[in-house]
Amino acid sequence: MKLKLEDATLFSKAIDLISELVLEVKMKVNEYGLSIVAIDPANVSMVSLKVPKSAFKEFVVDEEILGVNLDNLKKVLRRCGKTSELVLERNENNLEIKIEDKIRRVFSLNLIEVEGEDKEFPAHLEYSSNVTIESQDLIDSIEDCSVVSDACSFIIEEGKFVVEAKETNSARSEFSSDEVKIEAENCKARYSLEYLQKFLKAGKTFKETYLHFANDHPLKIDFKSEVVSLSFLLAPRIETED
Repeated sequence: MKLKLEDATLFSKAIDLISELVLEVKMKVNEYGLSIVAIDPANVSMVSLKVPKSAFKEFVVDEEILGVNLDNLKKVLRRCGKTSELVLERNENNLEIKIEDKIRRVFSLNLIEVEGEDKEFPAHLEYSSNVTIESQDLIDSIEDCSVVSDACSFIIEEGKFVVEAKETNSARSEFSSDEVKIEAENCKARYSLEYLQKFLKAGKTFKETYLHFANDHPLKIDFKSEVVSLSFLLAPRIETED
């Protein structure tokens, strides 16, 4: 196996984000590219990372499943500069990571056994609401909500997308179809702000965020580029807001 990325920036940032949810993952490499699917220890969220074959400058693989400690991997990837090329190779029970720039550096990480069955990111969920929003606008709305609560609601009403938190105090942001793309039916679902804040760190890198939700339904968040696709799934909070 030999994978070479000319620009490892998005891959490195994605690994950083995933490491906030899970410590150990199975990294799958096959004819289609590299992928990771994992569930956080609390079984509240799920994450999927895909790097297609077309993103790699060099792509020589047999089908591989690599058990990786993300804390160790992200520390190595942070050593990449903006002009560095990244090479990943399997060497027996190690993942060899080469950072090629003015200086050629080589790291070796021990591959590990990751317990649990292989996971698949669910493709069967149906959503009544799909919203495309500028990432920074959503980040700001989530930060507003975190001032007054530990959860917020995503609401579609009267053709508007609303992000709202209500406890003793409240915060509310409204977006019309002039500001965001809305393909949705009226609905409402409530989600943990702690998880949303973790997911939306990706919004610093991806200009747009794609939201998919329905009444009291899991939330799917997508971030997309030609190089990396990053998706999160978050269970709803079913509780009274009075």
